[in-house]
Amino acid sequence: MTTTPFKRLLLTGAAGGLGQVLRQRLSGCAEVLRLSDIAPMAPASGPHEEVVPCDLADKAAIHALVAGVDAIVHFGGVSTEHAFEDILGPNICGVFHIYEAARQHGVKRIIFASSNHVIGFYGQDQRIDAHAQRRPDSYYGLSKCYGEDVASFYFDRYGIETVSIRIGSSFPAPQNPRMLCTWLSYDDLTQLIERGLFTANVGHTVVYGASNNRTVWWDNRHAAHLGYQPKDSSEVFRAEVEANPPPAADDPSMRYQGGAFVAAGPFA
Repeated sequence: MTTTPFKRLLLTGAAGGLGQVLRQRLSGCAEVLRLSDIAPMAPASGPHEEVVPCDLADKAAIHALVAGVDAIVHFGGVSTEHAFEDILGPNICGVFHIYEAARQHGVKRIIFASSNHVIGFYGQDQRIDAHAQRRPDSYYGLSKCYGEDVASFYFDRYGIETVSIRIGSSFPAPQNPRMLCTWLSYDDLTQLIERGLFTANVGHTVVYGASNNRTVWWDNRHAAHLGYQPKDSSEVFRAEVEANPPPAADDPSMRYQGGAFVAAGPFA
């Protein structure tokens, strides 16, 4: 696997929680890291950074944003459950604008921040792989299903390769019993993105983003070519998490892989 840095790498969603983490961690992947979000971002820290505010729903702005880019790490968009109208612009139109701009500007590699919420209605007693039928748990999950389909279409038709990461729960530490299974450390997330950027011939690969936790619901056999080997585990947080009163047995967070998202809404 070559790790020669790209000349220019675009990170969308750079003002978000994970975007701010990745801004520091992806600098070695490119000579220049172009950072974009609709929300305020810290100024560029030097010539190795470019800060470009942009609305994902603005097609013309996205085309200008992608010009001169060699690869894209697409973490932009609404990241929690909302009314469909709130999700439509950034998550549906936005992902189409990113891929269409990539096609026109010759970008051949994209990392797409998908989500475990594309399969959120599976029970926590089930173990699934990337070929399992998707069972989205929310409007947000539906938008990520659409993004994966866009990625598949743009590979089959135009040869743009994508690694779609179905991110579990990427926080400094797991916050509840469900997250003991879905937790993805920042180090493991970074490794997964780097594998996605630099592994040859990924086509459209779907990979579950979880650390080496004691209990895991997801089988990454179909992404073995990435060579992803998570190093961290939620086990070190188990005692702290289990010291808190557990949710009720019929709470969605104890029944479904998608947790509370299965019950959010409907929205007026």
